[in-house]
Amino acid sequence: MSKIDPNASRSSFFPRSRNAKSEVKSKALNSGYVQRNDPTRIKELNQSTGTHAKVEIPSAVKDFAKIKRAVDQAPEIDNSEKIANLKAQIKAGSYKVDYDALADKILSSEY
Repeated sequence: MSKIDPNASRSSFFPRSRNAKSEVKSKALNSGYVQRNDPTRIKELNQSTGTHAKVEIPSAVKDFAKIKRAVDQAPEIDNSEKIANLKAQIKAGSYKVDYDALADKILSSEY
């Protein structure tokens, strides 16, 4: 059994080896398969894409981002105790609905 040398370079058989990539790239450049743009064409492409490649973000999205940021920065509120008390009152049958407060809440959310 022979020892494998981990420092030996791989053959071009392995597609992801560094040697294979550099060999393929240099062959492509030397053989003319890859064409480079001349400097005037590069300048023309940069000018046309610079004017046409603009992104405008709608104000609704900006507002949503501001709201989300404010909510993320707000302290977390723990209502688990309040919910447990309401559940216990409902289960015991002692929960009383304040109809005036409920009506005010409904009206304030509608207008």
